[in-house]
Order: sequence, then structure tokens, then C-alpha cells
Amino acid sequence: MGEYVTKKKDMVFKNVESLQQVINVINEAAAASNDKKRTISESSIPEVLTGALGAGIGGVGSFVALYGLGTVGLSAAGITSGLAAAGSVVGGGMVAGVFVLAAPVAILAAGGVGVASHLKNKQLRQEKERIYKEALAKHQAIIKLLEEEKDATQERLDYLQSLNIMLKQAIKDLSKDLGKTV
Repeated sequence: MGEYVTKKKDMVFKNVESLQQVINVINEAAAASNDKKRTISESSIPEVLTGALGAGIGGVGSFVALYGLGTVGLSAAGITSGLAAAGSVVGGGMVAGVFVLAAPVAILAAGGVGVASHLKNKQLRQEKERIYKEALAKHQAIIKLLEEEKDATQERLDYLQSLNIMLKQAIKDLSKDLGKTV
């Protein structure tokens, strides 16, 4: 068994939002189990399933949200006098004041980012574990349906096979991120 992937660039699923497509496939597999007449045309994700069936492999994408920060302007006189006063604490002037005032902010910001990042990574890992278990269970259910319904219409069999392909790919990708061997 490998180790949990901690570097974002090496992850298949880099954030909780990127797991939504896997959840959609899991939900579709549940619907397939509950409705024996359901096919790709009744699916909530027909394009994904048709693509998976046509290609023989499933793919899951992700996205990254970007955040911006804004600053509020202050008067030049206020800034220079404040920096000079702060710099005088260490025997310097305005330039030293920049470092005196920036140090606590930088330290606290780094600490805050570190704590937030740790919590997000922990949440992401927990969500991957939960979805991995659900995907395994749904995959087994779809395999069972494929065996039980071997005499179903070709349209139904194609639907179940496309779910099988998508769930296999999701399990493979989640296994990679979680450091599990499949």
C-alpha cells in the first residue's frame, strides 16, 4: 500500500469540488439500481456515460478557484509617518518601519494559511475516503446488475457497462490519491 498523495500537482482530485463528478456517477449508479428500466437516455449524465462507453475509459476533471485580494489606500503622509515611527523602534527610519510592521503580519498570515491548509487537506482526504468507499459499493452493485440482467436490452446493458467503466476509473483515481493499491 502506498502513501496518501500530499502534493496537489500529483493529485487527480485537487479539491472537494473536483469530486463532484464522481458523486454524480455514484448517484447515477444508485438510480440504475433502483430503476431496472433506466438507460443512458434517462440518465442525468448521458454525455458522460456515452463518452465513457465509446472510449472505454472514464475521465474526471477538476477545476481551481482563484481568489483575489484588494487593498485600501491611505494618505502618503499617514503612511510615511507611521513607517518612520515603527522604524524608530529598532533604530531605523521609514524603511526599517516596513519590516517592523510587516513581520507580525507575515508571521500571523503564514500561520493562518498553514492552519487553513491543514484543515482543507484533512477534509479533502476524508471526503476522498468516503467517496472511495461509496464508489466501491456502487461498483459492486453494478457488477451484480450486469450479471443479473445479462438478458436485458442492449441499451440497458450499455448503460450499466458505462457506469461500470466510470466507477472503475473513479476507484482507480481515488486509489492513486489515497495511496491504495487496487
